[in-house]
Amino acid sequence: MSLKRIVKLWFIIFVLFMPAQAFSEDKTPYGHNEAVGKFAMVNGIKFYYEIYGKGEPLVLIHGNGDSIAGLSAQIEYFSKKYQVIVADSRGHGKSELGTDHLNYPQMMEDWNELLNQLHVKQTKLLGWSDGGILALLMAISHPDKISKMAIMGANLRPDETAVHSWVKPILDNALKQVDAMIAAQDTSANWGLQKQLLMLLMTQPNIAVQSLRTIKIPVLVMAGDRDVIKGAHTLEIFQNLENAHLAILPGNTHFAPVNDPSTFNALVNDFFAKPFTKPSTQDIMEQH
Repeated sequence: MSLKRIVKLWFIIFVLFMPAQAFSEDKTPYGHNEAVGKFAMVNGIKFYYEIYGKGEPLVLIHGNGDSIAGLSAQIEYFSKKYQVIVADSRGHGKSELGTDHLNYPQMMEDWNELLNQLHVKQTKLLGWSDGGILALLMAISHPDKISKMAIMGANLRPDETAVHSWVKPILDNALKQVDAMIAAQDTSANWGLQKQLLMLLMTQPNIAVQSLRTIKIPVLVMAGDRDVIKGAHTLEIFQNLENAHLAILPGNTHFAPVNDPSTFNALVNDFFAKPFTKPSTQDIMEQH
């Protein structure tokens, strides 16, 4: 398989070989903004972040293989309402890797330490894909850090109870090609890093359903109706959260934040802006 074919396959998996301007008409170079970009020393690595807007803090966390740039449409929208804090997760974008075994708890603690250094005691949080996984872990391990959160396309485990069966052959093939590039000592890309990103998808996360029940904050659980995550699994996450809303986005995929940002952003904004309610059809019917 040619290098061109491998990169094309990688695009199918992650979406994230596209330049930031492909995601938004906005001309701000999100993820590459020298005017605001900074590094923090976090858990032994240089951790890259940018901050936009003023007001209540809102953290945005990107997905696997992505970077700040992939959230351009969300940064542009929400920075008009919040102080938006975005960063490249460990091993992504401009942030250092510093490990030979990327794992979600480690990545989550990087985010937690960044918030500590920024003196952010509590924030709203929006996480997409791996970002949604990190959001769940943050809410479990550091419950006081988040007041409300929205997650898109997250999963608790990597097996076929959570992820569609067609995903594994794609990932297996990608891993085979990456291993071949490593064996050939190819230097056209950082194949060691690409392998760690693949292994994140293939072997993690491993979040116990019971741990979701410790999360008490309001959560908006989202997925596309043709997502990489099974609808039943998204429902499982929703049903095990005490205070949650469920949104299956019609006519959308795992990549709704990029492909349909107006619908996606409006939905999240509405959830964040309004007081959380948990109406019951049973209660309404019994009262009448």
